[in-house]
Amino acid sequence: MRMVPAEVKLAERMEGKPFALVGVNGDCIRADAKRAVEKEKITWPSFWSIKGPDGPIPTAWNVQGWPTIYVLDPNGVIRFKGEDIDLLNQKIDRILSQFADKTHT
Repeated sequence: MRMVPAEVKLAERMEGKPFALVGVNGDCIRADAKRAVEKEKITWPSFWSIKGPDGPIPTAWNVQGWPTIYVLDPNGVIRFKGEDIDLLNQKIDRILSQFADKTHT
């Protein structure tokens, strides 16, 4: 949850761009996950991992700790995995720039 304020800023900065922020909540109890989304005013889709950190989403994506951030390019290729928000912003800007260059040529 410590990254939510930075994620809010990122979502606001990316508004109107080809960007989507999607979350996975690792709370084991669904009501706790729902409360967290409401309390933190999370406006992007946030899926509940039915078995917490051992659920199907964290398992399929090989999540070893929370938070883990993945950045996928428009082709679905993972370009970044980590938790550094500054590096995340740099990677997103670079990917969007590359994508924009390809769509304008």
